[in-house]
Amino acid sequence: MASHAVPSVGEHPVLGIGTDIRSLFTAPSASALQKALGFGDVSLLNPILVHCRTSAKPFYAIIHRVTGSIIIDFEPVKPYEVPMTAAGALQSYKLAAKAITRLQSLPSGSMERLCDTMVQEVFELTGYDRVMAYKFHEDDHGEVVSEVTKPGLEPYLGLHYPATDIPQAARFLFMKNKVRMIVDCNAKHARVLQDEKLSFDLTLCGSTLRAPHSCHLQYMANMDSIASLVMAVVVNEEDGEGDAPDATTQPQKRKRLWGLVVCHNTTPRFVPFPLRYACEFLAQVFAIHVNKEVELDNQMVEKNILRTQTLLCDMLMRDAPLGIVSQSPNIMDLVKCDGAALLYKDKIWKLGTTPSEFHLQEIASWLCEYHMDSTGLSTDSLHDAGFPRALSLGDSVCGMAAVRISSKDMIFWFRSHTAGEVRWGGAKHDPDDRDDARRMHPRSSFKAFLEVVKTRSLPWKDYEMDAIHSLQLILRNAFKDSETTDVNTKVIYSKLNDLKIDGIQELEAVTSEMVRLIETATVPILAVDSDGLVNGWNTKIAELTGLSVDEAIGKHFLTLVEDSSVEIVKRMLENALEGTEEQNVQFEIKTHLSRADAGPISLVVNACASRDLHENVVGVCFVAHDLTGQKTVMDKFTRIEGDYKAIIQNPNPLIPPIFGTDEFGWCTEWNPAMSKLTGLKREEVIDKMLLGEVFGTQKSCCRLKNQEAFVNLGIVLNNAVTSQDPEKVSFAFFTRGGKYVECLLCVSKKLDREGVVTGVFCFLQLASHELQQALHVQRLAERTAVKRLKALAYIKRQIRNPLSGIMFTRKMIEGTELGPEQRRILQTSALCQKQLSKILDDSDLESIIEGCLDLEMKEFTLNEVLTASTSQVMMKSNGKSVRITNETGEEVMSDTLYGDSIRLQQVLADFMLMAVNFTPSGGQLTVSASLRKDQLGRSVHLANLEIRLTHTGAGIPEFLLNQMFGTEEDVSEEGLSLMVSRKLVKLMNGDVQYLRQAGKSSFIITAELAAANK
Repeated sequence: MASHAVPSVGEHPVLGIGTDIRSLFTAPSASALQKALGFGDVSLLNPILVHCRTSAKPFYAIIHRVTGSIIIDFEPVKPYEVPMTAAGALQSYKLAAKAITRLQSLPSGSMERLCDTMVQEVFELTGYDRVMAYKFHEDDHGEVVSEVTKPGLEPYLGLHYPATDIPQAARFLFMKNKVRMIVDCNAKHARVLQDEKLSFDLTLCGSTLRAPHSCHLQYMANMDSIASLVMAVVVNEEDGEGDAPDATTQPQKRKRLWGLVVCHNTTPRFVPFPLRYACEFLAQVFAIHVNKEVELDNQMVEKNILRTQTLLCDMLMRDAPLGIVSQSPNIMDLVKCDGAALLYKDKIWKLGTTPSEFHLQEIASWLCEYHMDSTGLSTDSLHDAGFPRALSLGDSVCGMAAVRISSKDMIFWFRSHTAGEVRWGGAKHDPDDRDDARRMHPRSSFKAFLEVVKTRSLPWKDYEMDAIHSLQLILRNAFKDSETTDVNTKVIYSKLNDLKIDGIQELEAVTSEMVRLIETATVPILAVDSDGLVNGWNTKIAELTGLSVDEAIGKHFLTLVEDSSVEIVKRMLENALEGTEEQNVQFEIKTHLSRADAGPISLVVNACASRDLHENVVGVCFVAHDLTGQKTVMDKFTRIEGDYKAIIQNPNPLIPPIFGTDEFGWCTEWNPAMSKLTGLKREEVIDKMLLGEVFGTQKSCCRLKNQEAFVNLGIVLNNAVTSQDPEKVSFAFFTRGGKYVECLLCVSKKLDREGVVTGVFCFLQLASHELQQALHVQRLAERTAVKRLKALAYIKRQIRNPLSGIMFTRKMIEGTELGPEQRRILQTSALCQKQLSKILDDSDLESIIEGCLDLEMKEFTLNEVLTASTSQVMMKSNGKSVRITNETGEEVMSDTLYGDSIRLQQVLADFMLMAVNFTPSGGQLTVSASLRKDQLGRSVHLANLEIRLTHTGAGIPEFLLNQMFGTEEDVSEEGLSLMVSRKLVKLMNGDVQYLRQAGKSSFIITAELAAANK
């Protein structure tokens, strides 16, 4: 018990050992606590909002279990914070919804992009001064692989830190408690009181208010960090268990700490528990994507193994062993190397970069003397391996893999020196360093220094050594008597001829059996030839459509489908005949005769191209799944606007399994179909937490496969509550009887009469895997986009006519006698007209936002661009009496630059207008620019342009800045304009920052241009 941290209940302290905690809070709060104490996994309810009985102050009660007791932390709800009124994780997920959506929308294939996005989202979500992604290497030392900081802080990106900086005890705690917050490392610690009657010491390892270790506090002070928030990134071990879904008691995958997401602040900072919970959930989603990136790397390794097997088979067909160096592919193609050599019968064959023949003989002698007992050697440093003349080989030969193919013959692979620089954050990593069990000593220096790694090559990977050893075995077995080989060859050919005869007979039998299986299959199967004429029509499709086999054969397939589906089927058929087999395509097919009144049949179809012996496509086979019954019921159900309980509780077998929750995540619906599927009665699940108690990874009614499935279910439920469109995702779980169910989960929100979200209801579509993929979201999005483009095209057309008139009038004026000032004004007008014309040519706003836009390269001066940009805001500034001044030097203004001047002019005009809009009347807008040149060649410089637009006043509202940086979903017109302008700047290899200072604020715009060498 920490007495200073408990809720205040009056002037006199009434809290002590033995006090009934329920007496401190209001009746509803005490009831909520009482209910939580009887909950299985109590952490799922955190935080529980409670109110003090006397002062009515709100607190978050955060509960966790330890051996023999329950510990409750009470965190005060800050006055500026909107209290979370509902218990349960589902509410906290909403805070991280945007960040989660951003992570899930990332394309796979780049761990760097994934980490950069994660730290940026956490930076914007939490508001810390610095956010880093910190990855642990195989030797346990850490590296900052991604970082976002506020201006003025020293960057840590790329720094390496010794393994002892994060002791094993701390790593163990991170595996248990995924989020750890330190509000103020200088705060005074409070003494914890414990009842002397307790027979054991309480552990506060899981407490959110636990004071940090004194060593860590000193460590933070040495790093000039006052507050921190750390999120653990826990992933599966790469050699974890398999994914066998039929195992009723499958073990959980082993977990490992991949790294941390670390937030630092130079001043005290408190993050409320709901936001911390959201960060923990975000870190779990991030860990899932890290797992996927690791799996992609593993797939690349598997591809390398397959490639190696192909090469080995090719080498096996040659004369051994000389064919592996004299023909192509050769032994250098087997693994990545800079050179290779074969020592065979005292002769040497060399490929690529290798030591001299003299040095190769020395290496062979050294191996025979010091490694006689082994069949080879692999090392990334001959010097470290003990070869005495390693340094004389130079940087061209550092690493070596060598194997014996006989007692005197060898093969060598060599790798050159790869100079590597490791930037250590203040202390070099020593692999011999270990945690001191008695006392830990924090480092006082974090100044970066370089360690240059020399005389070392890239290490040899396991799959590369497997390939080398496989070749070694092949060559060892190749040294056989040639006569024995000829005899074996004849025997092999004789057996092959016998196999051919047997194979043909077996193939005929298999073909007959396949035809029988297709005809009697319980799913619809049909086939067409290359002209689209039906040449296959099984019993099931005949039964569904009412069209017999004899009537269907010879008809064109397009005449048998519904008119609304003709284009879909036509495209699918054309693609299949070209070799592209589409999957999970949904269309409707006509019914005939006795089935005509039943209406069309809805199918989800996979196309499979039929090929002849020469691999030419001669037809298409369609394997389908009938959705008609389920589609009818689903359509009927979703059209009901009032009370739907009659359908939910209907035992009709056509009603799919349905369950639902209220807005807080408590299970409120569980229909008979769901009870039949899971073996769980309605009363067993109602009023239990859907996430954790009903569906969970451990002690739950329906066990999910792993933590990733649990996280994904939370995302789906949260998205259904917050979005407009129903969610449809693949879903799987174990029933009470241990059966593994795979289905399609459809989630929709429930609304009351006023349109307020009251929860979600979920359908399970128990169908084949094909149905799970039958989603048409992309097609619907394309239709919406077409409508918007039509409206935009009309507006653009109407603007071009008067614009053409303005341009014609300007050209007429240019033909008259004008003074220098008048010509300068006309030139500014021309630049503005070009800008408007270019904006009208922007046919797709999404292409700009996604960075798919080509920039022009034209000669211009900054004077021209600033003059045209300023002219566009003069009407607004004069109306508000805002004075605009330009403090840019004449040399910068007149310097000749190359780039897209019109886009730069568009961007500057937009930011200027925004600055003027939020500058008080009588204020000032100051424009300043600087130019730094880096020479690229004899005649070209890289010009780094920085423009500052400084205006007086309170500055741009925070929500507009969030929209500019893309962190808001609902974007206003002003926010969209800012976001597009920032995207244009990023296309110029620049960016936009917004700096607030006392009484003034600044847009800081950077861009990369080209400049000629004077």
